[in-house]
Amino acid sequence: MNEDELLKRSAAERDKIFSQYDRGRENGAEIDAWEDPAYEVYHVTDRYGFIHDKRLPGKLDTNEIKMKLVEMERVKKWEKMTTQWNSQVTKEKLKRRIYKGIPDRFRGKVWCLLLGVQKLKDDNPGKYEEMLKIARQWSTEIRQIDADVARQYRDHIDYRERYSIKQRSMFFVLSAYSMYNSQVGYCQGMSVLAGLLLLYMNEEDAFWGLTVLLADKKYSMHGFYVDGFPKLNRFIEHHDKIMNRFLPKLKKKLDKCGCDSILYALKWFFVVFQERTPVSLGLRVWDVFILDGDRVLSAMAYTIMKIHKRYLMQLDSLDEFCNYLQIKIEKDFRFDDDTVISSMEKNQEELKRAKLDYPGPPLPHELPSFPFGIFKEPSFTNKVGIRAEEFTEAQAVLRESVALRRDMAASDDNENSPPPHDPPSGSEMGGSKFSFDPSMDDGGSPNGSRRSLANTSVTSTADLSVFSTATRSQALDNSLDTQSNMSAGSSESNGAPTPRATPFEQNAIRINVPYPSYSTSLYNDIGQRTLPGSLETQHKICIKIDSDDTPTVENLKPFTLENQEFEFDLK
Repeated sequence: MNEDELLKRSAAERDKIFSQYDRGRENGAEIDAWEDPAYEVYHVTDRYGFIHDKRLPGKLDTNEIKMKLVEMERVKKWEKMTTQWNSQVTKEKLKRRIYKGIPDRFRGKVWCLLLGVQKLKDDNPGKYEEMLKIARQWSTEIRQIDADVARQYRDHIDYRERYSIKQRSMFFVLSAYSMYNSQVGYCQGMSVLAGLLLLYMNEEDAFWGLTVLLADKKYSMHGFYVDGFPKLNRFIEHHDKIMNRFLPKLKKKLDKCGCDSILYALKWFFVVFQERTPVSLGLRVWDVFILDGDRVLSAMAYTIMKIHKRYLMQLDSLDEFCNYLQIKIEKDFRFDDDTVISSMEKNQEELKRAKLDYPGPPLPHELPSFPFGIFKEPSFTNKVGIRAEEFTEAQAVLRESVALRRDMAASDDNENSPPPHDPPSGSEMGGSKFSFDPSMDDGGSPNGSRRSLANTSVTSTADLSVFSTATRSQALDNSLDTQSNMSAGSSESNGAPTPRATPFEQNAIRINVPYPSYSTSLYNDIGQRTLPGSLETQHKICIKIDSDDTPTVENLKPFTLENQEFEFDLK
């Protein structure tokens, strides 16, 4: 395909995606089965709108009853505060009451007041509509935004239906912002922020709320999403300093197992604890974050590790650590929200005395350097969605920083401890479920719910494949991202690969078989990879299903097991 044909194809694809969101769920809407799952009647929706697979208890426990009564009492106080927002009394009581929790019915109003949304709207009349109009014609991020909207918050009542009102609003907000902030465009993780704001705000308010979160120095989330993730790297390094100072034994154990902080803290910082924590706790953290800004992030990360220390110290492998920090604490945090927020507040003071409460103000390259809302025509490669084959300089710096941290941790462990005799941990295995490769993360499912920050974007300025230990070309080959697959006709465009979306296979299950890292025995004479010797001899893989702890496989029809062991012939 020549350049004109590629540009026409990209424009046609963008127009088609926009038309699907414009049409919504009207008759004739094209919706794949996996995009619009049918939730059975036994699902129950909690007070925040999230749907559960199991029936919630018919009666509230003692703690829930107490919390409900307390919130009802607070509603009266918050109603008065919001009508007298600029009064001295409100200013004096605001911080204490926010740390106690904003009643859910007032969250949207209070967040808008704290973010100054109304002033931005008044200062920029018609700007949101203008950016959305430009996005319809020029945005290079539409394909990736569409893919992320389809899998974000899929366990929430407002987002579960394809092209629902909230899904459409999320798509429009992110599309408009991709043109408003051309330096970031769109990066995965922003869909979490936009989706959360839209639960409590209207479409335009959410757009300006997102603008404040990225641009204001108090939050400066621009540095999390811009090319090379400079702020993320700085906050991870600061978290390591805190761990070495206050939790040295736990830090050494994590290092020994190859559990780099980025494996569990990436999503904490990237989406401000909206993933990998219970919904109610995530909202409480978000309340405090909007009040106090990004200095809350380090204190909350430290709090999680500190209160869970005794449970984490009992673990002995990379997979166990990642499973606990990425999955278990979201399902059962072990501590109630008030206890956690109170502990975080005390930990802020502890860190402040040690001068470790804040990594410091944003650095120049973490702040926006391009004017907002100014249209600049994208390059040809961006228009047609061709990803660069090499990492940028900023991405290379981050990769080197991550590698250096791991090497230093391994070096310290070798100097201070005898050689381990344990079996290889996940970090030493070629196929651990948990790795730096975001495509192997826990949110790759189309029904990713709150765990949807997975895979990498082809067109996004900030590319999450930078965290993979593979090269860029390997990341392109191995990624499970729907946008990283190359079309069959890509060879026609002068060798430039053209990405295409690949539908999810509903009847396929990927099975990851671990084996030791690189070994010459795994390659034949002509350099092709072969199976480990033990498997070549037996020609079979045996899979055992633990009936007590069977992982959930989404989009798979119910079935029963007659035998707990299965054998597959590899011949």
